[in-house]
Parts: sequence; C-alpha cells; structure tokens
Amino acid sequence: MTFHRSIFGKLVLSTFLLAIPLDAAFAQDTTAVAARLKGLFANQGVELTWTGISGDASSMVLQGVTVKPAAEKDALPIGDVTLAGITDANGGYAIESATTKAFTREQDGATVDVSPFAIHGITIPAENSTDPLASIMMYKSADLASLSVKVADKTAFSMDNLSVNVTPPAGGNPLEFTGGVDKFSGDLSLVKDPKTKEVVDALGYQTITGKAAFAGSWQPSDGKMTLSKYDIAVDNAGTLGMTFDISGYTLDFVKSVQEMQKKMAAKPNDADKSAEGMAMLGLMQQLTFNGATIRFDDASLTGKVLDYIAKQQGMKPKDIANQAKAIVPFGMAQLNNPDLTSKVSNAVNAYLDNPKNIEIAAKPASPVPFALIMAGAMSNPQELTKTLGVTVNANQ
Repeated sequence: MTFHRSIFGKLVLSTFLLAIPLDAAFAQDTTAVAARLKGLFANQGVELTWTGISGDASSMVLQGVTVKPAAEKDALPIGDVTLAGITDANGGYAIESATTKAFTREQDGATVDVSPFAIHGITIPAENSTDPLASIMMYKSADLASLSVKVADKTAFSMDNLSVNVTPPAGGNPLEFTGGVDKFSGDLSLVKDPKTKEVVDALGYQTITGKAAFAGSWQPSDGKMTLSKYDIAVDNAGTLGMTFDISGYTLDFVKSVQEMQKKMAAKPNDADKSAEGMAMLGLMQQLTFNGATIRFDDASLTGKVLDYIAKQQGMKPKDIANQAKAIVPFGMAQLNNPDLTSKVSNAVNAYLDNPKNIEIAAKPASPVPFALIMAGAMSNPQELTKTLGVTVNANQ
C-alpha cells in the first residue's frame, strides 16, 4: 500500500518540532523572542515562520506556524504553538509547557489527524552561556495522544499514547531517554500489490496491532550515542528489537551534517550532488562503531511462514525447515569465515527446530572507525565480519 511518505514524514517532523533546540533565552519583548527563535531554528536547518504573535513574556502564542526542514521543498503548516509558564532561570528561561493544537492535513488521498503535542519542563540556557550545551533545549517529557492516517475512509495506520521522558546531562553524566507507544495498528487489507496481498491474507495479518518501546543515552562530551532498546512488538507475530552504540556523534558533527543538508536542499532536484554526497561520507568517517544487535523473538510468525511456504510447494513445514538448514552453510561459505558459518548454521538449526528467538550481534573487540568499515566493505568484505565481531545465537 502507499503510505504517502511525503505528508506523513512532514507530519512526524511537526510532531517533534518543539524538541528541536530553541537554544536561546526568551526576551521580554515577544517580537524579539519570535525573531530569536526564527534565527535559531535556521541554525538547525529549519525555516520557521508565523502569521502573528500574541501574549506576553510569561505566556505567548505563535500563530499560524509553518516549518520547512532544509531537505524539504514545501513548508508544513502546523497552526498555533503556545508557550506557557515562562519564567527566568539562571539567565535563561524555564517553560512549563509548549503545546500545539490538534490538526488535520489532506494530501494525495490521505488524511492525517494529529492530536495536540506537548512538551513539559523545558529549560532554555542563557544566550551568552559558555556551556557547550547552551544550543540545546532540554525538556523533561513529551507526549502525543494520537495520530492516524486514513485512506479512502479506512484507517491505514493509527498510533496511541506516544511518550518520551528525558533526564538531562548533569555532573558529567550522559543525557538519558526512555519512551514508547502504547498501541499502534495497521490495516494491511489496503495493500494493492496482488502478491503481497496474497501473503498477508495467507498469514492472517490483514490487521496488525502492537506496541513499541525505546531507551538510550547520549554523552555530549565525546558524542557516545547508545540506543539500548528499540523494540517493535506485533501481536501474534513477534518482537523485532535493535540496539546500537556509536561514538563521535557530537554537537559539531550534527551541525556539520545540517550544513551539508542545507547545501544539498538548495540545489535543484536534477543537479549533480555527488560532491555533497562524498562530503557526507567524509563526515560519517568521524563516527566510531562500538556495537549493534538485531533480535527477533517469535510469537507464531515463523510457524505461519513455514506453513505458507510448505503449502505453496506442496510440502510439509518440517521439510521446508530442513531445506533452509541445508542452504545456510552454502550461503555463508562465500564469507570465508568457517567459525561464523558454524555459529550461523547452529543458530538457524536451533531456531527452526524450536522458534523462540534469534539474534545477530556485532561486538568488535575494540571500537572500529566508520572509515575502516567503509574501506573494508569495498576492498575486503570477507574480513568485515571478523573486524566487527559478528556472531549469531538462537534461543538465548
């Protein structure tokens, strides 16, 4: 099915609009405040506009707000944004809440409804602060009650109770965050491709429901970014979980990427952007890979897939599983890594015999620069699995 990526992507961006750093302190003049915000958003690669301003230094409303990221051609209108409970705080300001209104957008046959989005406990550093984090707006929590996408009067996707909780960095400790979605649902009966629709119907997933949860941390001093949990659980199917750990994701790195995105967006769609692409690859070499995992915990999906393939080929599910077991060693042989081949074969065998969980992990003995990963992928991909310390385990 078509999910109308353009409008949906922009609406997701607007949902998190207020999480983009606002950077500087509020002035007593609301006009000056708005002008400052416009400049700060521009530094973050986002064009912020409005049609009017009301209120005072303690509570103000930016009316008719639109946002346009550097990578987008069209601005997204999100309506009024209310900043309430503004008080002085160490030369900067504290804001009790920042809230959007509910809004609806229609484009290309899709209707997206978004409930009010709110951020609580916002702290904005003083403008002249020497703290490296002075360019970041910290907040304690954020929440969105609902978001839905309708196509032809049917709800193609919906999400309930998105929440984010943040512990700002202090005393040398990293910023920590947790959050999740209480429930999401998708109507896969809207899929148009006949082959895909056949698989969806056969597996019994015309409608899927589930939830999501995430957690992680970020250390501004060295740019160590850790996603310790990112789980998407689909009812009666399974849970896909991912983690990663990188270093070098500093404020300077983020600013450099944003500047490069601005340059790329400024060029016409048909312009040659190879130079910018190479520059972006160069920036990526500032990062260091510490580890990552991908894990799947089965909740009946594996058995359903084996049953479906078996029926298609007129065989038994056990025979399909045995065929898969036999194919794995041959597929792995091209990596020229006998130890990994043995681990993968053993893991796949154990999982297909008793589907519980299977995990692919990359845990190098020491951090690996992205430059080395990129070079290895091009010159000697067979050695890359060894460099990254790739392993596969099942039912653990």
